Amino acid sequence: MSDPIGLIGASGSTPMRQNQLNNPNTKPDGAPSFKEALMKSLEQVNEAQQDADRAVEDLVTGKRQDVEGVILATRKADTAFQMLQSVRNKVMGAYDEIKSIRV
Repeated sequence: MSDPIGLIGASGSTPMRQNQLNNPNTKPDGAPSFKEALMKSLEQVNEAQQDADRAVEDLVTGKRQDVEGVILATRKADTAFQMLQSVRNKVMGAYDEIKSIRV
């Protein structure tokens, strides 16, 4: 089983090293930061939206005849956007929960 947040070492059973626990800014080798992963996802969703827009425009102008391809591109963009909204809602929920913690 893989460890998406990096708490388990490469062997699969060892916990994080002590220096990683003391410095939360360290990340596993080769792993993108949260910001990088989020920006990459945003770019992919934007690209899917642009592809869907181009497909619809091409269908309307007659440059394209495959309605199924246009529907597929549109649904792909819609699904990607819905997933992005779900991630946003989860992050905002976590942020609100952290804000409500009394120190």
